[in-house]
Amino acid sequence: MKFRVEREVLAEALGAAARVASTRNNAMPALSGVKMSVQGDTLTLTCTDNDLSIEFEISVGGQRDGVMVASAKLMSDIVRSVDEGKVTVEATGEEVNVSADRSQFNVPTFVVTDFPQITKASAPPVKISAPAFAEALRQVVRAASNDLQRLPLTGVLLAHEGDGLRLVATDSYRLAVKTMPNTFVLGDGQPVVIPSRALGELQRLLGTGDEATLYLAADRATFAVGAATLSTSLLAVEFPKYQQLIAPSYPNKLTTAREPLLEAIRRCRVVARDNTPLRLEMSATNLRLEVVTPDLSNASASVTLDATHDGTELMIGFNPDFFAQGVEAVSGDEVTIETSDPHKPAVIRGVGNNDYLYLLMPQRLNG
Repeated sequence: MKFRVEREVLAEALGAAARVASTRNNAMPALSGVKMSVQGDTLTLTCTDNDLSIEFEISVGGQRDGVMVASAKLMSDIVRSVDEGKVTVEATGEEVNVSADRSQFNVPTFVVTDFPQITKASAPPVKISAPAFAEALRQVVRAASNDLQRLPLTGVLLAHEGDGLRLVATDSYRLAVKTMPNTFVLGDGQPVVIPSRALGELQRLLGTGDEATLYLAADRATFAVGAATLSTSLLAVEFPKYQQLIAPSYPNKLTTAREPLLEAIRRCRVVARDNTPLRLEMSATNLRLEVVTPDLSNASASVTLDATHDGTELMIGFNPDFFAQGVEAVSGDEVTIETSDPHKPAVIRGVGNNDYLYLLMPQRLNG
């Protein structure tokens, strides 16, 4: 196998693919590798950890057809390290040579037959707007858990709801719900739970095209966008019943500008430590944010913002990181925070954007 290609093109594809390669499975070293297959002037790069796989097709100057598997991280690091220009990759025997200008690298290869076959979803294709889907994933994936001991919470629910597609994620401390109107990719009664890690990688890929193609089967999902194809197994779990967490209405509603609120949170977080709540004091015309950190000799920070508040004046506390992520996720220039009392979940929305909500559990305030 031998080919020649621009360093930037190969580095981008290798970097994206290497994020999927396994770093944990010592029993199957080939899973840490990238499979490179050259046929004519087409190079196919593939990485997988058995649950998640990604494949790129890029145009190269093919000089000899063939297949090889080598360390994905090492190949990515090597290609990124060389100067801009053409890179030549040649596999011979049990090693692969990477050359660029005056640089030469030799890397041992894995046995090609040890690399698993990639399974793609067998389902009818459905088209979806790549930018719209990317925005939905940006808003929702952040609320999923990374704790594999709580497997149902590591996934994102996709379900047909009313006039479109609904995406839901929760880690039990916050909940993100996004509705994409007039987007039909699933039938009634056919919800799927997709690992959030896979959708996080997909979000990166969606920036490379205007349209994505989805293949959603009973146990697997495949997404094609541009030169990339991502496939993942689905989670065979029952997603938590989240609907009862969202109240039909809230007696208190505060509205304030989004960007100044994010800046205020950033300032208060300077003195925050683990488990230090961010206090929100809501009054008729102001929102006061405050952090008090006892283990720093009562270090504190506070910022007051203009706001309008309909309802009862109250103080409520939130995890500052989770609160910031919710405000970042909403769209629009203004944000609303709806509450019932300081001990029940609050809902964050963007003004004029009712297709997304971020529900956040409060933290207990002392003193």
